[in-house]
Amino acid sequence: MAENIDTPPETTPPHGIDTRARRGRGAVSNAPGRYEALETVAEDDGWEVIEEPVQIRTEVREERARSLITYNRSPDLPFDRSINPYRGCEHGCIYCFARPSHAYLGLSPGLDFETRLVARPNAAEVLTAELGKRSYKVAPIAIGTNTDPYQPIDKTHGLMRECLQVLWEHRHPVAIVTKGTGILRDLDILRKMAKLGLVRVGISVTTLDRDLSRRMEPRVPGPEKRLQVIRALARAGVPVRAMVSPVVPALTDAEVEKILEACAGAGATAASWIMLRLPREVSPLFQEWLAEHYPDRAKRVMTRLREMHGGQDYSAQWHKRMRGEGPYAAMIAQRFRAAVKRHGLDVPQPELRCDLFRVPVKPGEQLSLFD
Repeated sequence: MAENIDTPPETTPPHGIDTRARRGRGAVSNAPGRYEALETVAEDDGWEVIEEPVQIRTEVREERARSLITYNRSPDLPFDRSINPYRGCEHGCIYCFARPSHAYLGLSPGLDFETRLVARPNAAEVLTAELGKRSYKVAPIAIGTNTDPYQPIDKTHGLMRECLQVLWEHRHPVAIVTKGTGILRDLDILRKMAKLGLVRVGISVTTLDRDLSRRMEPRVPGPEKRLQVIRALARAGVPVRAMVSPVVPALTDAEVEKILEACAGAGATAASWIMLRLPREVSPLFQEWLAEHYPDRAKRVMTRLREMHGGQDYSAQWHKRMRGEGPYAAMIAQRFRAAVKRHGLDVPQPELRCDLFRVPVKPGEQLSLFD
């Protein structure tokens, strides 16, 4: 008898949380981070009292940043530095490759990642200081490559606008990646930066299916809202890249062409794609989510992913981790290239300008007298 490739994973989440308590969240469980020696497990206390589960709320604590610019030497990335005003992300995307970073805080990459957040209120101050160091050499700064700077808490904390104002004041180039509509609050700054060739924005559109998006990215604006953001940015003269990311086998892969067509119609001028990545704790979290929401496709999804990573859920090899390898990965790449060419999204984009940079001047220094 042939094996049923659509059977769900055999394991069940050992740290599962009542569905009523985690309504509107992405992760199914909240297993402790990999650096924690002890773990907390809920036990029946023996009292026969039925209690309603308490809805998990978002908690935000503040952290005084000592440094902000993070440097990398990855050959897979088009930038060598980035900043993150927030740790954790309320958007709750189940596939987020940044989830494992929460373990460094002693928190779970599961529900903690999307409900126990950290804001860095002195981000703009630290950024100014770092740009003013004698050793600093200007190059585009990326924002949103780890956690989304325009996640819901930015509406009240406003850290992204403060950082953007610093970059504009000193004419520093920036590349922003987001799924949030909050970026339109900063359209006034972005418009001015775009006129000088100092900014470009990537808008991630994972699917055009509202229901799938709501399940997979529970607190992200719906697909139509993201297309509206592309349209608004394009009308303001801000270069927009459509990011088909991540491509999820057996869930979103059939939509590649439709997503690119919709984004091009909204005004995007470039495009990119990344295959689903499941590093460290993301793999079990994603498989738990599949078992709950799409049990009929779970094994098919994981089989495709393992085919692209030498039998593993994920491989971190340079030049392969973003796209995978093998026939399936090659097919997605071919379809993407054809669609991009068809919709005029394959035009080379100009480099962001670095020649306009103004070194921050410390209060009291001679040059500040001429401001």
